[in-house]
Amino acid sequence: MKSSIVLSISLATLAGVATGLVATAEAQSLPKPTRLERFTPHKPPANEGPAGYFYIEGITKPVQIKVGTSEAKTGFDNLTNGFAAQGPDFNTLNADNVVPMRSFNDGRFLFEEVETFTDGLGPTYNAQGCRECHENVATGGASQVSEHRTGHLSGDQFFEAPGGSLVESRATNPEIVERVLDEDTVRTFRISTNVLGEGYVESVADSTLTAIAAAQPADMRGAAVMVAVLEGDGTPRVGRFGWKDQHGSLVSFAADAYLNEVGITSSLLPEENTSSGRFVGFGSGFDPVPDPEPDGEDLFAFANFMRSTKAPARGPISSDAFYGEKKFNDVGCAICHVSSITTASPGTVVDGGTFTVPNALGNKVIHPYSDFLLHDIGTGDGIPILPTPEFAFTAPLIRTAPLWGLRTRNRLMHDGLSFTKTEAIARHAGQAADVTSRFDALPDLQKNQILAFLDSL
Repeated sequence: MKSSIVLSISLATLAGVATGLVATAEAQSLPKPTRLERFTPHKPPANEGPAGYFYIEGITKPVQIKVGTSEAKTGFDNLTNGFAAQGPDFNTLNADNVVPMRSFNDGRFLFEEVETFTDGLGPTYNAQGCRECHENVATGGASQVSEHRTGHLSGDQFFEAPGGSLVESRATNPEIVERVLDEDTVRTFRISTNVLGEGYVESVADSTLTAIAAAQPADMRGAAVMVAVLEGDGTPRVGRFGWKDQHGSLVSFAADAYLNEVGITSSLLPEENTSSGRFVGFGSGFDPVPDPEPDGEDLFAFANFMRSTKAPARGPISSDAFYGEKKFNDVGCAICHVSSITTASPGTVVDGGTFTVPNALGNKVIHPYSDFLLHDIGTGDGIPILPTPEFAFTAPLIRTAPLWGLRTRNRLMHDGLSFTKTEAIARHAGQAADVTSRFDALPDLQKNQILAFLDSL
């Protein structure tokens, strides 16, 4: 099954106002999920320590930045932000042992590695390695590569394609290439996301994201989704990775991508995907490598590499870009595209007890221009996080696209089907409809200033 790997979900209860479903499971320590168990509701999130400060200019009163904070490192230079240089004090825990920290270049080498049939590639897959989908300007950057998801509706109920909503585009044998059925009329693309700076995003406290949502107007409030941490102790956290916020940790994110995009199983996700429902794993004649596949443990190195990357760097700021940002805030774009967020303090334990925020990532101010929450802006792809009635409400929701590094992308929105910034703005409806109307009412000079600002990101 190639659904999003999620165990539980709720819309955040913010400022005393319940915005949706709330997890009701009792607090308990649960074992790591198997593929059959991964949709079991888990306990509510633990306190991840003090929230980082943030501000939304023109929407909430700016808050003085905490003493001891500093700007996150940025750049498209394939150099570490310092995390990879800190050594074995910040190991990532495996289920069986401790995986020691590699150097930044070692992690980058594995991230760029091309997988082969004898490594366990496929048998159905989309890419031969991580870099294939994350590599523009620098390794980990933006992408022109899209994945294909499909299914169908029966009444209001969504049903996935026979092999899961993700339809892989490639295979190691012509007999098992996946096809789209005529009846699967819900069809969409999702473009691969930038992963530069994601270590900072992982280090943002849950309470910071829910506080951002609480500060948003009720009719534009984002959904904070509680998701499983596959490598953790059963404690979920607020999702922030993927177009549906289906992951809250970089290890989980890497495990999902390694299985569903490259076709390599791991200790966290040890079962091979099917081909449109047909078993093609070890023993079928299509896969020569027993599961879980040895290369699958590279996912821990992938996570550490992403934690080690700098955030996308800002471009030159002209006078038009300077004034354009003010208009961007004035019309309300910054309600969701939040300009500044501060990560949790060093020493904060996250990811179900498996990751401690280090000095290189803690108390750092980032400028992602996103709230990392789910919103309905009229562009939802129709694919819910899980194909069950209780999660049907997620079908129209999409994560606010982080705008850092926007100048490196020419395929916009979640599906990559908008080709100019003006087209992308025009697609914002639903919760963003009033903001789009305010933009449309601006004189051309101010519209062009906003576009100049976007060109500087």
